[in-house]
Amino acid sequence: MRRVRAFLRRRIAEGGDRGGDGGSSAIEFVVLTPVMFFMIFGAVQFAMYSFAEHVAKAAARAGARTARAEADADPDGWRAAAEAKAYDYIEQLGPGLFVSRPTVDAAQPAAFTVRVEVAGDIPSILPGMDLTVHAVSEGPVERFVPDAGCQVCE
Repeated sequence: MRRVRAFLRRRIAEGGDRGGDGGSSAIEFVVLTPVMFFMIFGAVQFAMYSFAEHVAKAAARAGARTARAEADADPDGWRAAAEAKAYDYIEQLGPGLFVSRPTVDAAQPAAFTVRVEVAGDIPSILPGMDLTVHAVSEGPVERFVPDAGCQVCE
């Protein structure tokens, strides 16, 4: 019992029990490092997905603008012009952003309406994730409709 009391007095005189939590910071580092890396990679993946989504939306809007302007004037070639405009936007805004070439589809779902859809796969940093962005833009065809009561138009 004397030895225990002497040991405790000596430890208290030296500044307390300093060796009781030695190594705990190393264990915390080992446990928290994968969590930190997962959070960083998740933030980068979210930024890539968000940017790809913005590029797809911009390309769909640009293709739809071209389709709206040309669908009435060029009934045969407006689809090719709209798809080419969408691909131009993708190449300008996000070259190399998509895993493979995204698909662009121009269609006319109603009599005086055009629609452009853009879809593509983006690379994944996190394992086991397959990410696809999809954007649609639709609008009425710009066309001239004369007023029935217009005296100047006749």
